[in-house]
Amino acid sequence: MTYVNGALAQFRVIHALALRETKTRFGQHRAGYVWALLEPIFWIGTFYALFALAGREGPAGMDLVPFLATGIVTYQIFSVTTDKVSQAINGNKALLFYPQVQPLDLVFARTILEAATFVIVFALIVGANALAAQTLEVGSVLRVLWGMTLASLLGMTLGLVFCALNVVSQTADRVRGPMMRPLFWVSGLFFTANSLPSQVREVLLWNPVFHCTEIVRDGWFPPYHAIHASSAYVLVWVVGLAFAGLTLERVVRRRVQVT
Repeated sequence: MTYVNGALAQFRVIHALALRETKTRFGQHRAGYVWALLEPIFWIGTFYALFALAGREGPAGMDLVPFLATGIVTYQIFSVTTDKVSQAINGNKALLFYPQVQPLDLVFARTILEAATFVIVFALIVGANALAAQTLEVGSVLRVLWGMTLASLLGMTLGLVFCALNVVSQTADRVRGPMMRPLFWVSGLFFTANSLPSQVREVLLWNPVFHCTEIVRDGWFPPYHAIHASSAYVLVWVVGLAFAGLTLERVVRRRVQVT
């Protein structure tokens, strides 16, 4: 019973932190949540225009807007979660003076907020497109959510590694930006694994984010089968990064509590 009460208390802490993060991030502007919607719409609109100018359509007959949305939103779940989680401790040190609040609570709260935000954003974008096109056909909603969950877990665990490293040195944050930028172009946002030459595909499939994108597309488009994507491969990355992140968090915890 003690464990249950402890778990419920910790759940309430994470819930309160998530509400606080929501207010901090979206409550300071009149537009609020609209800002979360505008960025992916801007990227989708930009690349939609580029595809149209080049006379290209979505691969394998995929509708272009959902094709771009499944790639861009999935990548943003990963990248924004990594960014926000990496700043979880340094941005909330005052909260750690409360004995109920632990560094991992801040990590979980930010992860939950970003995942919920981008799932809603994705639903609004593809929903609006379905209304405009008067058609909607989805292969498996659960598989779409599973791919986004994997992207979220990947972002959380990588962010946890940088979060702990940031306590030691700000150099880690400077490294994170240049490291993340190339991933935008090699995570399958504008192409599918099935459409690539085998030599190129074998190299790009080392990137776990590419697998997440493929899984989401496999779930959204009924004709598409992501035969090269592997949930197990992504989970190996998640477990490895989680181990590294939790170990580092344990090492720097005393430093955070002292400061």
